[in-house]
Order: sequence, then structure tokens, then C-alpha cells
Amino acid sequence: MKSIEEKDLFEKIKQGNERAFEHLFKTYYAHLCVFASKIIEDEIAAEEIVQEFFVKLWEKRTLLTIDSSVKNYLFKSIKNLCLNFIKHNNVRLQHAKNFIAEVETNHFSDNFIEVDLARKIEESIESLPEKRREIFRLSREEGLKYREIADKLKLSVKTVEAQMGLALKTLRDKLKEYNTFLFFVSAFKKEMD
Repeated sequence: MKSIEEKDLFEKIKQGNERAFEHLFKTYYAHLCVFASKIIEDEIAAEEIVQEFFVKLWEKRTLLTIDSSVKNYLFKSIKNLCLNFIKHNNVRLQHAKNFIAEVETNHFSDNFIEVDLARKIEESIESLPEKRREIFRLSREEGLKYREIADKLKLSVKTVEAQMGLALKTLRDKLKEYNTFLFFVSAFKKEMD
């Protein structure tokens, strides 16, 4: 897309033109996801970052001014969000390591946390609307890609992406009190692999 076309498109978006926004989304979403996943090496988190970016872009469209090309703005924004994600996770990892060191020093047993967490995760998944729960389970428990889920359930890939985004947000909100523990477990597993 030419720079002049991009600027016209973005002006339409600022005026609330949903079709222009959809066109921008369809043009750049997949490229931004690939770009983000190369930075943070986590496909799911990369998709969440890009999805959240587009939501905020729409919400703040009237306040935005783009001095460079729209394409440069999009990629630079995603790069910055990925770097923030990495910094935030490094802080959380350090906090989790400190927490585990304290637990080991004080000989606390975290078995009760794991049992309670497993129960809470299952309850949270079960509380999702039926179709969203099915999509979530196909992705996380059966390891299907969004395209495979879409084909299996006769839905669009965009619908599957949107439903997964909503499912993950719901689960994050419901499992807030376990964030440090969950992050440590996933980070520790990645380090061990």
C-alpha cells in the first residue's frame, strides 16, 4: 500500500470509518503477528499483543497523529509493545524466582496452591460460553491451530481469533490471584526445555 493511500485510509479511520479500519487490519494483522512472534518467540502472546494493539488503535483513533508512514507506525508500535512485554516478563520472572527462593527457604509446600489452581482453572474454563469454551479446548488441549479449529467448527479464522482473545482475557481476569505462580511455572518449564 502506498504511503498516500495509507494516510487517506488512516484519515478515514480517524473519522470512524469501520471499513477503512477493517481494511488496515486485514492488510497488516498477519504480518504484525509474524513480526511480533519473531521478537518474543511466543505465537499466542504475539497474537494477543497485536489484537490488543488494534483494539486500542480503534479506541484512540481520534487522538493519534502519525508523522511517518502508517506502516512504519504500526511496526514500530508493535516492536515497542513486544519490548515492554519482554521487560515486564523479566521483572515477573525475577519476582517469581525470589518468591520460590523464599518458599524453599521456609520449606512451604506449594501442593495446595497447585491443587487449588487446577480446580480454579477448570472452573474458569467451564464458565466460558459454550462455543468459546470449545474453541479454547481445541486450541489448548488438542493443540489445533486457528485454521484447523475454524475448519472443524465451520467458522471464520477471525471468529476463532476473536473468541480465543476473549477466552484468554476472561481467564486472565479470573486467575489474577495466581498470576505470579502461573508465570513462574510456565517460565520455569520453558527454561527446562
